[in-house]
This record gives sequence, structure tokens and C-alpha cells, in this order.
Amino acid sequence: MLYDAYEYQRSMLAGAGAIASWSAGLLRNPMNPFGYFGGGPVLGSALEVFAHAAAPRGKPAFGLDRTMVDGREVAVHEEVVLRLPFGQLKRFRREGVDGGPRLLIVAPMSGHFATLLRGTVERMIQSADVYVTDWRDARCVPMAEGTFDLDDYVDYLIRFCEAIGQIGGGEADPRPHMLAVCQPSVPCYAAAALMSADRHPNRPRTLTMMGGPVDTRESPTAVNTLATKRPHSWFEQNVIATVPASYPGAGRRVYPGFLQLAGFMTMNLGNHLNSHYDMFKHLVAGDGEGAGSTQAFYDEYRSVCDMTAEFYLQTINVVFQTHALPRGEMMHRGRRVDPAAITDIGLLAIEGERDDISGLGQTRAVLTLATALPDQRKSYHLAEGVGHYGIFNGSKWRNRIAPVVEEWMAANADLDRP
Repeated sequence: MLYDAYEYQRSMLAGAGAIASWSAGLLRNPMNPFGYFGGGPVLGSALEVFAHAAAPRGKPAFGLDRTMVDGREVAVHEEVVLRLPFGQLKRFRREGVDGGPRLLIVAPMSGHFATLLRGTVERMIQSADVYVTDWRDARCVPMAEGTFDLDDYVDYLIRFCEAIGQIGGGEADPRPHMLAVCQPSVPCYAAAALMSADRHPNRPRTLTMMGGPVDTRESPTAVNTLATKRPHSWFEQNVIATVPASYPGAGRRVYPGFLQLAGFMTMNLGNHLNSHYDMFKHLVAGDGEGAGSTQAFYDEYRSVCDMTAEFYLQTINVVFQTHALPRGEMMHRGRRVDPAAITDIGLLAIEGERDDISGLGQTRAVLTLATALPDQRKSYHLAEGVGHYGIFNGSKWRNRIAPVVEEWMAANADLDRP
């Protein structure tokens, strides 16, 4: 019923938004004299803000077709290296550029598409051969494809590392670098520990974790509190819905992306209202560029996807309620995940001073857990004045944080190579 009610509301808003968009276009048409005086500009701007908020959104495109490498512009081509039921491994191949560190950027499975990391990818393709985990919207995965939980997530990461390690033959380093943004820090750390224990030839050479909830007992945030103040059964009964018949994944139990979006919007409602009011003022003043930047952000922010119920519920339990990884109790298919197995992977923890999603110390905990890793293989960076999204997007990411990641990858590039 929850999903059906949302679909009904969405269809109603889409119709109202279309009418508002048409009306705004009429009022803002330079040939319409009423658009130049009275309440015309104000009403047209208000209708445009509403139309933008109500517009239906699908999966955005990365749209990265050019980049700069060593001072020259090169073409970039998106390629799917490995396709699995719940996600694919996408590569951003730089035309005419050979070599360079191979970097797997692991996007969060948290209600947004991998394109949320467009700025992360855009910056890193300048210096690395970049791959990204392009997770699939669970409502689009037929029931015949089975289930997907946190254990499957770890398995996918291992398979992605294997696929990258096989590209380029014997000349290329079989051990890719890995960059985890927020939520995937725990499964990435688990995959690194399991692969290290097995001395897997494709285990990561470095693992950078940015704003990840590794130990949520440290500096708990509103997100952490929400996940701990209610019993596990509450989440199963109140936030899990069934995909309606209009989607390929009909009948699948999911945590809907629209609920995730509603939660994040509510947490910072004042900021979002101010952003939309600023958009309105830019439109009234005829500042299309100023309004466009806000519109572009919300085009991405409001593009959401569903997560499988089993993945979401297992993550709530393992990461936020039982703190299984920092307690040394995390299991993967009956096998204990042992952080002490990590002995030759360069670990870099990055935190934002103003992060209100993953508090200070939550990501840095990974360095303490790896008890067998030499200190020179561990590093910590505190991004001063940076919030959660600023860690991986925006000017501070491009100019201050990305160089730290690049330097860490370079410092560990040749250690232990035959």
C-alpha cells in the first residue's frame, strides 16, 4: 500500500508539474508583455520552482566524455566491464592513455545512483584509470534474479577487483586501488580483510575510506541515532515496501528510495527550503546561471533508487546496531571477518570536520582495527571545514582532498610488487 500510494501521488504531481512548467514558460516568454511587470516574473518563477520539484526523475547519466591528462584534452568512453544482476562494473576509458593506477570507486548503495559521485569520478579520471560500481535500482531487478544482501555486496566487490585485475594482462598491476565513499566503507573493509586472509592476487593495493560509518559508536550523528533508537523489527515493519506490478521487480521487498530521500530532506529541511528560496530569487532576478546550479544539484539529489530489503535490514543490524566490524564479530557466509589479516594494503581514512552523516572518528577507526598493518601503511586526513558531501564533491574535494588520495596511491604503488 505504501508504494502504491507513493506512485499515485507521484503521478498526480507529475501532471501538476507539467501544467506549472507550461504556465511558467508562458509567463517567462519574452514575447508575453505580462511577463515584464506586475506579478508576472514572481508567479512565473514560483511555478518554475514547483515544476522542478515535482518533475519525475530517472537514472541520470554520468556525461563525462572529455578530461585533461597531462595538460591535453582526451576523450573518455564509458564501458561496462562486468554485468551482474544487481550492479555492473563501469570503466571510464581514456582514449590514447595507457597505464596509470587502476582505481575502483565504490559508490554507496544508499538510495542514490552512482552518478552522485560524478564529481569524484570527474576529478580522478585525470590521473587514474577509473572504474565505478554502478548499482542497479532494486525495483528493476526481476524476482527470478534472487536476493541481494550485505554478503552479496562483499562478493560483488571481490568479483569487481578480480575483473579489474585481469585487464591489461601481465604488464598491469593485478592489485587495483579502491576508494569507498560513505556507506561502502564497511563492506570494502570486509572484502579487503577476506582477500588479504586468502592472499588473493587481486586484493586492493590501497583502500581509501571517506566519511564511512565504520564505528558508529564514535561521535554519533542523527543518522546513527535513528538507526539505534528503534528495534530491528520496527524497520522491517515500517520502512519496507513491496514493488508494485508496474516495475520489472514486481513483488520484491525493498527499502524505497523515496523514503530515504524524505528522511535526508527532513533532517536538513531548513537548508533545503533556503536553497529553493534562493533558486526562486535567482529566477525572479533573471539569474539563470545561479538558479541552474541549484537545479542541477537537486536533479541529482532527487534521483533515487530502491535497495533490497535484505541488504538494508542487514546493514542496519551489522553496521549501526551491533557494530559487528569494530567488535570483531562481523561474519561473511559463516566466516569471521578479521581486520588483522590486512598486512599489506595501504589504508587511508578521510573525514570531514563538519560531517553530519558520519561523525568524527567513525572512519578513523579502520586504522586501529588493522592491528597487523605497519604504521607506515596507515594514514589519516581531516578535511577542515568540509561537510559530508564536500568530502567527495566540489572545489574542496578537487583541490584539497583528491591530491591526498593521489599521493597515497602513488606512495603505495610499488610496495611489495614483484
